[in-house]
Parts: sequence; structure tokens; C-alpha cells
Amino acid sequence: MRPTLLAGLSLALLCAGAQAATPTSRFTFDPYPSTYRALAAPPLLIRQATVLVGDGRRLDNADVLVENGRISAIGTGLAAPAGATVVEAGGKWVTPGIIDVHSHLGVYPSPGVKAHSDGNEMTSPVTANVWAEHSIWAQDPGFHAALAGGVTSLQILPGSANLVGGRGVTLKNVPATSYQAMKFPGAPWGLKMACGENPKRVYGGKSGPATRMGNVAGYRAAFIDAAEYLKKNAPRSQAPKRKRWWERASGGDAPDSGGDAGGKRDLKLDTLAGAINGEILVHIHCYRADEMATMLDLAKEFGFKVAAFHHGVEAYKLADRLAQENVCGALWADWWGFKMEAFDGIQENIALVDRPAGGCAIVHSDSDEGIQRLNQEAAKVMANARRAGMGEIAPERAIRWLTGNAARALGVQEQTGTLEAGKMADVVVWNQNPFSVYARAEQVYIDGARVYDRHDPSRRPKSDFLLGQEVAP
Repeated sequence: MRPTLLAGLSLALLCAGAQAATPTSRFTFDPYPSTYRALAAPPLLIRQATVLVGDGRRLDNADVLVENGRISAIGTGLAAPAGATVVEAGGKWVTPGIIDVHSHLGVYPSPGVKAHSDGNEMTSPVTANVWAEHSIWAQDPGFHAALAGGVTSLQILPGSANLVGGRGVTLKNVPATSYQAMKFPGAPWGLKMACGENPKRVYGGKSGPATRMGNVAGYRAAFIDAAEYLKKNAPRSQAPKRKRWWERASGGDAPDSGGDAGGKRDLKLDTLAGAINGEILVHIHCYRADEMATMLDLAKEFGFKVAAFHHGVEAYKLADRLAQENVCGALWADWWGFKMEAFDGIQENIALVDRPAGGCAIVHSDSDEGIQRLNQEAAKVMANARRAGMGEIAPERAIRWLTGNAARALGVQEQTGTLEAGKMADVVVWNQNPFSVYARAEQVYIDGARVYDRHDPSRRPKSDFLLGQEVAP
């Protein structure tokens, strides 16, 4: 049978585009670059599965072909290249790897003791100078537990104590000794911000802010400083008399404007300026609809773009505006009521954010055990929508909450999140419909390498931290 292909673009061109490095400015030069290297693996052919592409399409009795760590083709009757591993997947389901856009693995690792609490730099309301990656403990056993749940990529964020908590980083969920060996090549940083109760509770008895109006004043003051810093460091055509810090670091040839203390670098303002420039994606912990609206107006005032509101139990109240402004909602299925700003949550929240044209709903974990079963969290949303009379949400639509939409919010949609030719072969083989309570991830592939296999103990990674420790009966 002649193969039926879904993609007509040149695989070589797609791979070249996907591997292109993200452009950097002086504000986003990375002195701690990714050292991630995909594991070597033979070609892979997964045959006759129900395939959820991740973009709204479902293909029955379809094949997925992987070569050189990339999706080569999806269709029917695909031929296995020489030396390929063939997985007979009749009766099974195949999806893109799950992406968690809000995790604290590695910065709040297991076991959860004070010595491991490295997610909140509670020394100032604005700590845009800190980077979550410098707290990540790659030996956290939680990474491997998440892998068993089909999570192939995840964004690690600082905590939410501060108005601006610092930079987040996107990782590939592979066993490693250092975070750099997990760092997603070319992924932009995220900037973690927080609305509402947390900053005013933490700083209300100190130097402030003590109120929500104090929160907003704090954001504005920080971005005013960043806008001035950005202006002072704008490129100019004149040749420099001496190299500034960004030239020594990145080899650039543009001087600063000569007005910022001789070109002295400010790590906090680097990050905020990168956000204004659109090079760092803004992710905001925010529960109430009124505060989300205020943050959207703040973004307009200073010219940055909100990639996603996280937690957002009232996101359903402004679902149309989020869709119109191309802002994602990274949300829980049914967490609510644990503090006042979380009081007005509803179980149909994600379904309502997903409903408008252009809506971008995402199921996230905030880590703990939730990251191990994000597919079941999404299934709860589907059931709650049905009970509310919203009709059936098809699996091919719901899978986007865990894959395609998540990749979009992290700025890696050109590389992962959907099973399309040229993209990274981050793939999960499920024993059945992934939105069943009985579903299990049987095999997980990252860049085409089988990194987890439920039926093969040699393919179930274990953290060095756990080696030699007794398992509780």
C-alpha cells in the first residue's frame, strides 16, 4: 500500500527551522546554555494506533514514523526503514508528549524538607534578577514520576511570593546530572509574576506592598525602571570606544548609550527589559478576573505581552478577552476555595476558556502528584463540561490542553506539542484512550529515544537520590 502522508513540506527544511537558535539580545544572552543532546536511537515506526495529533485532528489505525529524533511522517501503510524498531500499537493510543507549563520540580523537590525549599527568593518584592534554573536539583525523583505520566517537557518556575519572582526555564524531562543537560534548546525564558494575596501577605508586615493597589504600584515602578534601562541601552550606530559587558559576553558590537553608570549591568532590569522586548515570555500567577484585567492593561502600558495567566480560577469570566488578546489560561481542573481569591472557581473553567474561537486553555499541575496524571485532570474537565450541558469534548480537542496549547504558551510550538513532520519526536503510547481512568502511559519517547517503558524495568529511570534506599512495603 502506498503511504498516505499528512505533511508535504521538506523534512530537512522543517528540521533546520526547528533547530535554529533563538535570537538573543544583550538582555537575553545565556551564560549557562543548554548542553542537552538527544539520545541516539534507531528509526521508529508505531503502527495502527489511534493518533491524537495535538492540533485537533484524530487519525484511526494510523502510523507514526520517527527518523533522526524527529517526526518523519504520519499516515497509513508507512514502511519501516532498515533497522527500525516497530511498535505494534493496535488498540493503543498515541499522543504528543505532555507539556506542563507550571511546575516546581527541582526547586521544590522531594523529599519536601526545608533544605530543599529553593523556589521563592523572599528578600524583595521584585526579584527579576533570579533564575529558577539555578535552584534546580536534577536528581529530584519527581522528574521520573512525571515521566511515567507522559510528561516530556516542563517549565520550572519560581514561587509566587513576590510581585516578580524571576525567570523560569523550560526543560526536556530526561535523566541528567545538571539542569543544563535538561534545558530545552532554544526555548525562551519565562518571567514569573504574581497577583493578589501572596505578595501582600509576604511583604505587608515588612516594606510592602500591603495591598493590591500596592502590588500594582510595585509592578509599575519596576517596569518604569526597566523602560528607562531599555532606552539607555538601545543600540546606536557610533563605534564604541571600549567594549561593554554584553559585547564581552556575546561578541556583539553595539555600545550602550553612555548614560547608565558606564554600562554597568543590572540583572533585574535585564530580565524586565527582555520581557518588554518580547524575548522573555510573561507568565502571571493570578486568580481573580478583575486582577487579570488589570494585568492586561499593565501589559499595554509598558508594551509587554502576557503569554498565560496561571491558576486563574476566574478566567471563565473574561474568556472572550483572553481569546481576543491571544492569552492562554493555564488552569487547574477543579482546585478552588483554599483562600479567598480562589473562592469563585467553577469546574467548567477550562472548558469555558477553551470555548471561544482562538481560546487557549491549558491544564497545568503546580507539581505535587498532579503532574503525574495530567491526562486524568483533563478528563475531569471533559466530564464536568458534559454534566453542565456543554456537550461532549472530543479527545482530539482536549489533548491540546496538554500539548499544542502548552507548547504555544512556552514559545516552543515550532518544535514540539504536535505530531507533525519535522518536529521533535516527543511521543507517548497509551494502553487506551488517555482520558480514561484506566489509562497508563506504556512507552514514552523523547526525541525518538525510548526513555520510559512500563513493561521494561531497564527503561524506568530512577534518581541517584533513591539508589540504595529501601522501598516502603
